[in-house]
Amino acid sequence: MTALVRDPIPLAPQPGRRPPAAGAASLALRPVLDAPRRPARVIAVFPSAVYLESRAGAEPRVVAVVTSDAVRLPNAVVMVATCRERPFRAVREGAEAWAGEGRVEIDGLETKVRRWWDPSPALGPVPVATLAHGVRSLEAALADAGRAARGGLYGHPDPVLLADRCEAGDLAGTIEAAERIVGLGPGLTPSGDDILCGLLLSLRLLGGAVRPGGRAVWLADWLGAAVTADAGTRTTALAATLLHCAASGAAGAEVAAVLRAVAGLEPAAPAVRRLLAAGHTSGADLASGVLAGCRAALAHAVMAGQGGRVSA
Repeated sequence: MTALVRDPIPLAPQPGRRPPAAGAASLALRPVLDAPRRPARVIAVFPSAVYLESRAGAEPRVVAVVTSDAVRLPNAVVMVATCRERPFRAVREGAEAWAGEGRVEIDGLETKVRRWWDPSPALGPVPVATLAHGVRSLEAALADAGRAARGGLYGHPDPVLLADRCEAGDLAGTIEAAERIVGLGPGLTPSGDDILCGLLLSLRLLGGAVRPGGRAVWLADWLGAAVTADAGTRTTALAATLLHCAASGAAGAEVAAVLRAVAGLEPAAPAVRRLLAAGHTSGADLASGVLAGCRAALAHAVMAGQGGRVSA
């Protein structure tokens, strides 16, 4: 990810408080962190991450504050501390928090944004032949992973139907299948939402990198609008934020690495292993969606290059 230096934001001295930790924030969070300081609430605490839900109405509503060795989501502020240092040991779910004016404050733990990183990887231009090779490499890496590549909806018919309709360019069928899996599955990020995030990211980012890729981007536009329209009432707050991020092309670091591999910019196998290690099933679900989107982007690029004819 590209780190962008920004001028430090002066903070008033606060006697009795420990000095703020330095952090690197995703550019997707700029609307929240550049805004005036607003209240938020801690909705989940893990050894390597804390999730805050802002009380502002606009997305991204959920901010992830993570350690430097955690999975890097597209809505993350990355601290210098590692998980072993236990920076969140005193934070409790339901605690009050604040976000804005270039910093995040949680139960006396303050993180000041010193740098920004870009969650939208630069992939292109990607020749169709390179994309075809990248899709085969991704398929091989997932096949080698075996059961580790089986996500939470493995065997469910709707993700398969979603991938088929998307590859065929059937907008109505794609949206219908997608809407059936929004919020489907347990956890902070249900499997259906992870699949949709991977699909949206590969359609938008690889579709925008390959020529001609307009059809894939067109699908991403419509699909993103459909699944984010009422995501706030159909899935968890974190998953809704991640769907909004994906619809705009903002990817987590592990997904971005897989997309770079498909674009021929790095080896596929190590990137796939890192993604599959993310979460209980989230990595596998994201990988499933990425593969579906890559196949669709390739199919539409080939079709457009043939003047609309599908190869035998």
